[in-house]
Amino acid sequence: MQMDFPGLDKFDQAILHALGEDGRISIADLARRIGLSKTPTQARLRRLEKEGIITGYRALIDPIRLGLDHVAFVEVKLTDTREEALAKFNAALAKVPEIEQAHLMASHFDYLLKVRTRSMSAYRAVLGEKISALPHVASTSTYVAMQAVIEDSALAP
Repeated sequence: MQMDFPGLDKFDQAILHALGEDGRISIADLARRIGLSKTPTQARLRRLEKEGIITGYRALIDPIRLGLDHVAFVEVKLTDTREEALAKFNAALAKVPEIEQAHLMASHFDYLLKVRTRSMSAYRAVLGEKISALPHVASTSTYVAMQAVIEDSALAP
């Protein structure tokens, strides 16, 4: 799916698309791919980084090959949703390595967590010893994923 991002011209969008496919592409190859010379391509890349549009580069690791094939989505209801409580919860949440994603929701629950572990028993330990012990947790509900059908964090500008 091609997306249009206001404020970014076709070259900026081509840079983002190319980096989304291959974050290790050389400047020369990137320039050739988007149809500009190396100097303006490099300047655009630096600007996209400086503006915070490109926030970093990383390796994509297959968690299944590492034995981390148990994925659970957890709804979390808090006892307190004032800013101080949310900040305390967020800080504690960031210290749980099994939590792959966390989203504050506008829903009948407060947070949706994506938790990845090796097994159901490992998940139960994370839920019981870590997630349930986080500040202000009132209750949780778990949904176990059977298979990832679409799982891609790269935008396709």
